[in-house]
Amino acid sequence: MTDSKTKVMTAHEAISRFVHDGDHLVIGNYTVGTCAELAFEVIRQKKTGLTLYSQSGVFDVEVLVAGGCVDRLVSTYVYRAGGKEGGSAVERALQAGTLEMEDYTNFQYNARLVAGMHGFSFMQVLEGAMVTDLFKKRSFMGEDKYRVITCPYTGKDILTVPAANPDVCIVHVQRCDRYGNAQYWGALGSVAAAALASKRIIVSCEEIVEHDIIQSSPHLTIIPGYRVDAVVEIPWGAHPTEVLGYYNLDRLMYAMFFVSDMRGDGLKAWMDEWVYGCRDRADYLDHYMAKHGSEMLEAIRAKSYFSAPADYGSAFTSCWDDEDRERTMGLTLEELEEILEERGLLNG
Repeated sequence: MTDSKTKVMTAHEAISRFVHDGDHLVIGNYTVGTCAELAFEVIRQKKTGLTLYSQSGVFDVEVLVAGGCVDRLVSTYVYRAGGKEGGSAVERALQAGTLEMEDYTNFQYNARLVAGMHGFSFMQVLEGAMVTDLFKKRSFMGEDKYRVITCPYTGKDILTVPAANPDVCIVHVQRCDRYGNAQYWGALGSVAAAALASKRIIVSCEEIVEHDIIQSSPHLTIIPGYRVDAVVEIPWGAHPTEVLGYYNLDRLMYAMFFVSDMRGDGLKAWMDEWVYGCRDRADYLDHYMAKHGSEMLEAIRAKSYFSAPADYGSAFTSCWDDEDRERTMGLTLEELEEILEERGLLNG
């Protein structure tokens, strides 16, 4: 699906226009291929008061919390570099009282987004959670974290979670056209639901491609262009995480980050160097290659492994032939309208 409006802009422009202080912001990516550069730009622009949704609060959540952007976190998992004693940005913020967090299972988190994507107000989840601390312990959502209602069909008590409709989703994909049709492949997780449940969507991609490439593989389009607000081309935009078909996880860089993350001053130094010290992703890559060499990037660049092409061909794409005649009856639209009018079947 396309429209005539190009949505291509820089990361700085996209974040400035579509992410506001106090927004509910969801990170669309799940575990792999995170929208690293978009998250960095949120930090550089000093967005504050965010309620952050993330199904896997690892690298991306850590830097956003450390950057002072997040007041509230909704997640299923957060990485604790060094455990409770060693801590992490999230652990330190929780202990300092500067961050509130609500914890869900992966199923429950996805149910909230799926409900939001479909326009529902809630979604039923498995009632076994009612005997766990997930149900019993609540933070900023209070009684709205879960609600128990009576099933109108069985009369039994059922557990529900509220729909999530974040203000904006930031997500990184493999490719996109200039109109916003975003294509993603690999481990999907909550990527599509996170985007489609949101009111605004910022897509970064490894490359912007022509629309006919998007049309040639429609099964890969997980976000239609009419829903997207901004398209940002950012090669290596998920580094140090991986993007299937483009590059692997940079294990050394990832490990260095988490060693730094174990201490507040270590993480501050890392962010001063890699986030605040780099104007954009191009600057980040230049700094990386100056420090580690281009060979490090080349070593993790993906080797091609193409899937078999799928045949989307058909005998024709319209019921009207090249002479504008309906293929079955051989009539033009004007001739068809005359017949209908003669028989009193044409209204208006």
